[in-house]
Amino acid sequence: MGVNRTTALLAAAMACALAAAPACAAETLRVGKAVPEAFSFVPLDVGMRKGLFKQNGLDIDEISFAGDAKMQQAMTADSLDIALGSGPAMAFIAKGAPVKAVAAIAGPPLDLTIVVRPDGPKSVADLKGKKISVSTVGGLTYWLTSETSRQQGWGPTGIDIVPMGAMAPQITALERGDIDGVVTDVSTALELERAGKARVLMRFGQIVKDFHVHVMYATDTLIAKKPDAIRALLKGWFEAIAFMRHNKPETVAIATEVIGKDQDINGKTYDDLMPMFSDDGRFNPKALDTLAKSYVELKRLPAEPDMSKLYTEAFLPTK
Repeated sequence: MGVNRTTALLAAAMACALAAAPACAAETLRVGKAVPEAFSFVPLDVGMRKGLFKQNGLDIDEISFAGDAKMQQAMTADSLDIALGSGPAMAFIAKGAPVKAVAAIAGPPLDLTIVVRPDGPKSVADLKGKKISVSTVGGLTYWLTSETSRQQGWGPTGIDIVPMGAMAPQITALERGDIDGVVTDVSTALELERAGKARVLMRFGQIVKDFHVHVMYATDTLIAKKPDAIRALLKGWFEAIAFMRHNKPETVAIATEVIGKDQDINGKTYDDLMPMFSDDGRFNPKALDTLAKSYVELKRLPAEPDMSKLYTEAFLPTK
């Protein structure tokens, strides 16, 4: 009787140990954000705080960068496994970066706007010849502004695009009247509008419909050695998107802790940006065509690349 009881206890202990094994053997992935304060990357924080990645056998080491270029450098140096960046950053792959796009996580650029002074231009049609600041030459904000000019029939240089780096000096220049407008994220635009310092003139999602503004990347090393970890990460990511769609208050609360904007601004940003997020990560052929053209227009590449070589859908969750 005593022996049987001991055997039973040992069997139960072994079963518990086996049940707990996935949690004990959690894989750690180093996941980078192109910028720390973007609402676009909040799904990573939602997944971490709600335990969605943990449930899929992952621990996340979150790392933030100052733009796509530095983040891609970290991937090349094997200091990062996964990157949350922009669609235009797929051009780095065509240039030889040892990474691949594994999911299209956001579509049209609903997160980017042009703001002007309250007494500034009244419509997009008034921007011809006006000075609009962007972060860098050849970046996403530069291309979007150039594309706006093209769509207005003014050619790529009909708007005077002024690269100025960080956002603070751009806002100062706008207030002084040195420039006529600033390309900025929707959260900052809403803050400036509320403070009476600027007015949202346009949102780029209104003119660029077929696009992948944000993409998830994995290193070739991770793809070769730990493909199941990529699948687990993507499963957790899309579970986070599903949670966000049905839980606005909690999502806004997490965003408020992560990106520093207040709850009112984050609530409005949530309403503006949730339609942008993909529920399945599939790549849109028309969006890929737009990206390929943008690489040439931005002079990142001399010719349009074969986009099929820059991404894979092999790790996306199946329905």
